[in-house]
Amino acid sequence: MVAARKKAGETMAITDVVLEILDARLPGSSSNPMIAELREFRQKPAVKILNKSDLADPAATAAWVRAFEAEGAKHPHAGEPGVKQAQGVRTKVRALAVCARRPADLAKILTLAASLAPHRGTPEKPVRMMVMGIPNVGKSTLINALVKRRVTAAGDQPALTKHQSRHELNDRMELVDTPGLMWPLIRYPSDGLMLAASHALGDNAYIDEEVAAFLGDTLLARYPALLAARYACAPAELDGPGLVAAIARRRGYLLKGGLVDYEKAGLALIHDYRSGALGRISLETPQSRVEMIARTPVKPPKAARGARRAQAEAERAGDEAAPAD
Repeated sequence: MVAARKKAGETMAITDVVLEILDARLPGSSSNPMIAELREFRQKPAVKILNKSDLADPAATAAWVRAFEAEGAKHPHAGEPGVKQAQGVRTKVRALAVCARRPADLAKILTLAASLAPHRGTPEKPVRMMVMGIPNVGKSTLINALVKRRVTAAGDQPALTKHQSRHELNDRMELVDTPGLMWPLIRYPSDGLMLAASHALGDNAYIDEEVAAFLGDTLLARYPALLAARYACAPAELDGPGLVAAIARRRGYLLKGGLVDYEKAGLALIHDYRSGALGRISLETPQSRVEMIARTPVKPPKAARGARRAQAEAERAGDEAAPAD
């Protein structure tokens, strides 16, 4: 990760526009704060591309586009403890919801990118775009569509891209594909669970049953009608684990003795979400993210924790040395 970040910083120095690819179903959770830090340090404009918009709730996606454009350079993690942001720097940010299979959406990306680099866009000075994002948000699929041929491996597995690669789109535009870049600490547990549910994390990084229970709770709160239609259940009577159990009984996912096969049923729920079989779903909105951050306690940085621990130990030592009453 350190090497990938260093290489990304070097490439960004000669980049005109950053294309940050997000998962439209969870734009806040899939926005890497390290990318914003690198952009702001180099003062590079960006197009935030909400990919897989055909799988996301249109109303939630529209709200995210408005929020990103209103915030400018501020990203969903800005202001949170441990997130650095250059003072006084507000690089231009535009946002766009796309589906890589729609040629009209691809044209909009290039138009927006060109508008952010008006001083370039000639054969002598082509617009240099840098594609960034976390694993499995569809970067490779989008690049293949932009280049109009298969130039990078694409598939439903995280971290297929291993190295940077440069591609010419035409005589006025070129782009660099970069490996998926995760940040070292996922600060909020719900972010990790949403990323796992959406397959941005490798299978060995999470427990299927835990992710399925979280996904069930989220969908029960946001899309009970879709669950009722898909699984013929009564959402008002269920919680996350209860939904998984209901799916198991409905589909006959049972173990010996009639016990519920939570693993198989949980994987079925996750698959239905990922594939779009449940319908168009977004796991978060700008408002729900603000509320989640407000109610989630955050551990202080290690240095602060060490200072507090030392202070507490000193106080305890003082209490022990004080004469008894």
